Amino acid sequence: MDLKVDFAFKQLFGNEKNKDITVVFLNAILQTTGRNSIKDILFTNIELGGEYVDDKQSRLDLLVITDANERINVEIQFSDQYNMIKRSIYYWSKVFAEPLEKGMGYSELNPVIAINILNYKLFDQTERFHTSYHLYEDEEQVKLTDVMEFHFIEMGKLIKAWKNDKLNPWSSVLARWLLMLGMVDHKNEQVYHDIYKELEAIAMNDETLYKAFENWGELSTTQEQRLAYESRFKQIMDDEAGRRDVQLWAQRQVEEAEQKAEERAEERAEERLGEVAHRLLAKGMGIEFVAESTGLTKDKVIKIHHDMQNRR
Repeated sequence: MDLKVDFAFKQLFGNEKNKDITVVFLNAILQTTGRNSIKDILFTNIELGGEYVDDKQSRLDLLVITDANERINVEIQFSDQYNMIKRSIYYWSKVFAEPLEKGMGYSELNPVIAINILNYKLFDQTERFHTSYHLYEDEEQVKLTDVMEFHFIEMGKLIKAWKNDKLNPWSSVLARWLLMLGMVDHKNEQVYHDIYKELEAIAMNDETLYKAFENWGELSTTQEQRLAYESRFKQIMDDEAGRRDVQLWAQRQVEEAEQKAEERAEERAEERLGEVAHRLLAKGMGIEFVAESTGLTKDKVIKIHHDMQNRR
């Protein structure tokens, strides 16, 4: 199974029996921002309801509470829906505010960390596959608060870095776990066997990675899980195809509108040149002079001249 498909990711990392795997995976990501290591997590409800009846409902991919009372929301995006930044901020705000009950103080709200794993390119400004964001003062770059933290992991950039020998999973725990996510590319029907062989060798000395491989293999060979996975993958690809059809339709509409606008502009320009030619002919200018002055063809000027004669 491609672990970038949300179903497969949740089966491996959102399972209580794999809690130790999830802890190591999250620590590998969060160590880059200097947060204390997570010792334990509690899986919690991934349904976020609105404050009012008609509010938008949200279903998160993975939400945990750490032993330090920090909430971590992990989102997997297999296809680009062109809304990831605002979507992540929206989810963060819902998770952050949800624990606030009547009578509680704002000081009781705990940090929320958003981790977004993307199967597409999001940022053109950098080739780094893992970027993190906080709120800082503009001039002196002083951090405003630690309650807000966003991580974006772009899997395409990760694979590119690996191909260019810029990753060392032997020394980087983060690299080995992310390469595990990127090893199977179901969308392009590709499996990176050399990544598998390297991670398999590393797993001989990494007990948690070894356990993750075992559980991943069990998922892929269980018929019920496999059928559920295939169903979810088909739904994702159908949705992607639907969005692509809409994009192509919108593009055709724009191109047709631009073409019609150009045609109308040309018609209006020719009409104005015809009016100039008419006035020049009325002043007794010769046909060749009028054609050269307006850029109209000689036949067009002759027709305008004949029309003038017929109307007299």
